[in-house]
Amino acid sequence: MCGIAGFSNMKADFTKDYNKWHKTLTGMKHSMKHRGPDDEGIVLYPQAGLAHTRLSIIDLTRGHQPMTKSKFGCTYSIVYNGELYNTVQLRDNLVRMGYLFKTHSDTEVILTGYMAFGESFVKELNGIFSFAIWDDNKHSLFLCRDRLGVKPLFYTVTENTIVFSSEIKTLFKYPGFTPRIDSRGLCEIFALGPAKTYGLGVFKDVYEVLPGHFIQFNKNGFHDETYWELVSAPHEDTYDETVERTSFLLYDSIKRQMVSDIPICTFLSGGVDSSLITAICAEELKKEGKRIESYSFDFVDNAKHFKSNSFQPSMDRPYVDIMVEHVNSRHTYLECNNDDMIENLFHAVDARDLPNMADVESSLLYFCKKVAKRNKVTLTGECADEIFGGYPWFHSQEAMELNTFPWSKNLKPRKQLLSEDLLATIDLDEYVRNTYKKSVAETPHLDGESKLEARRREIAYLNLKWFMMTLLDRMDRCSMYSGLEARVPMADHRIVEYIWNVPWEMKCPNGVVKGLLRDAGKGLIPDEILYRKKSPYPKTYHPEYEKRLGNMLLEVLSDSNAPIRPLIDAKKVRSFLTTPSDYGKPWYGQLMAGPQMIAYMLQVNYWLGKYKIELV
Repeated sequence: MCGIAGFSNMKADFTKDYNKWHKTLTGMKHSMKHRGPDDEGIVLYPQAGLAHTRLSIIDLTRGHQPMTKSKFGCTYSIVYNGELYNTVQLRDNLVRMGYLFKTHSDTEVILTGYMAFGESFVKELNGIFSFAIWDDNKHSLFLCRDRLGVKPLFYTVTENTIVFSSEIKTLFKYPGFTPRIDSRGLCEIFALGPAKTYGLGVFKDVYEVLPGHFIQFNKNGFHDETYWELVSAPHEDTYDETVERTSFLLYDSIKRQMVSDIPICTFLSGGVDSSLITAICAEELKKEGKRIESYSFDFVDNAKHFKSNSFQPSMDRPYVDIMVEHVNSRHTYLECNNDDMIENLFHAVDARDLPNMADVESSLLYFCKKVAKRNKVTLTGECADEIFGGYPWFHSQEAMELNTFPWSKNLKPRKQLLSEDLLATIDLDEYVRNTYKKSVAETPHLDGESKLEARRREIAYLNLKWFMMTLLDRMDRCSMYSGLEARVPMADHRIVEYIWNVPWEMKCPNGVVKGLLRDAGKGLIPDEILYRKKSPYPKTYHPEYEKRLGNMLLEVLSDSNAPIRPLIDAKKVRSFLTTPSDYGKPWYGQLMAGPQMIAYMLQVNYWLGKYKIELV
């Protein structure tokens, strides 16, 4: 995994002021050095510049980037962030066509494939990736992002120049482009956050290459094209055939994603998703006489303060213990205390460049830092709930009837701290309503399906496009900020394509949540794990945590120069801080309740100040 950045202008000659633009590229790559601490590089052409920082996973000594190759006098350069899981097959096909390779890296496979087939080659890629290719002969920049958007790719267009990068902060290293936020950005933060509209970067004039899209930027202008999207079609397999196919795809995806020239590990929560991944990894490594390393996460004194509720019915530790014994993993139990979590609240903003999931994010960042001291590659269970229907809102009659995002169904908690002046300026309800309607309208429906099935398909689509993206962004920024590559085998596009068209009665047979996935995993893990009721990523229930956050927010209120001060109401905040938190009724997802609202506001304040954001 790596960080990529660069810029292009068809009417420019950046080499005329080489020192200025080389310095700009240097500043861009240094701003994302955490994504690739092992190597770095720059290339500057008259009409384009590329920068790269590298985390070495495959071909550790020869995978330097930017990588340049030539064909019939035409020169191509690439900067690439990601991992291909069908590298060997693609390389073998290109070798049979007569192409020569100097490395074993997937970077060279992508570049060579583009040279051979052009933009259509991206359809052959199985992996997580974002990359930029400069064709110096055609003076054309090609930007591409993986099908599900696991790897980020942001851009802006300023004065006929396209500027791109793996992280938003890097765009602001380009001369003259500064952080600004307008009313739409404020709606993103206060109405949708920590989610954001796909395609937008929240900051004014910041966008992202959409998942499954590529962009061509050349003398003909700017062209955005879809190369992959979900297609709804009748499912014709029997249930037994569906289980068999799901089992194959699951096993094949995990085995492919174990490819690495350095040891891998897994995040193990004791839930069905991470346990299946850990079990298959352990089985494969055992064939080589190796043991899998695994990690679990919790909070200091959580056993004492934990409060069971409908969203989080049980603690993870007992189930982790069962799995560790079952697979004989070399396991590490990690814990986070209040100091760690509060300190990392603000590092999490540095990592994401946006306010985010508060302690749900800051704790993961802390854990990733710990894991990265011993491992560079981990496999996680992210995305299974979105794909297989594991969240409560897939099974709720209320969610079926809602006319808004089911994980954030009430805007009242979001408004209760905001100033009346702000609420009079931006219409949060209208913004959510329009954004929701637009997403629902995009859902690829199937002719002839019932009204109920059509609605379930809409909820599944919303989960893939919204909730899953928030968690994928969280995982990418937290892991890469620490120099750790996190892979998500459940998000293999072949799994998503197949499960998308499986009827609900097969996904949830006899009312068993994620029953299809559980049946596909029979025999791999103990039944008490296989049929465990879903319990999400853990959060702290320590009362001292919320108290400390409240005192921090009161300090912000006392500072008339605090960036968030004009946006919140002091009287409302003080009233909120005296009201006991309801841990069972989150305002976003399953975990973000009262304490996370306080933490989110602290993050917003830090973000506005750290990035020196101008409100426009």
